[in-house]
Amino acid sequence: MTIEEVIKSTVKMDNAKKVILNIMYTQNVIQDHFNELIKPYDLSGEQYNVLRILRGQKGKPANMCVIQERMLAKTSNTTRLVDKLLLKDFVTRNVCPDNRRKIEVSITEKGLDVLKELDPKVDEHEQTFANNLKPEELVFLNQLLEKYRTNK
Repeated sequence: MTIEEVIKSTVKMDNAKKVILNIMYTQNVIQDHFNELIKPYDLSGEQYNVLRILRGQKGKPANMCVIQERMLAKTSNTTRLVDKLLLKDFVTRNVCPDNRRKIEVSITEKGLDVLKELDPKVDEHEQTFANNLKPEELVFLNQLLEKYRTNK
């Protein structure tokens, strides 16, 4: 389906507008499917992102700035996300012994277990969309998207 068909537009659009609409619409389709996948785990996409970041620390704690820098959505309220993960016992939060103004966050075993359970489901989710393209098209799409978002 073309983007014009999806949004039921009868107006001729230039390619620049179509690209933006296509990216936004595609992101929503992917996000909707992903949200359904993580819904049974009572996680938001942003909370899932925090857990992935913390797992990537390989046992070392991360402070709030590190988490914020690595978030996909840079406008996320990291403190609120960590608070919600704390309530679920997916993370711990401690004062840094070297700098009492710094808060360190670590993933718990329970948080790791949730990610371990989600990993194959997330892989399948990603593969579902990837299967629409040939391997070389995936490479090219990544190159185009990286080039497209580069501000000059």
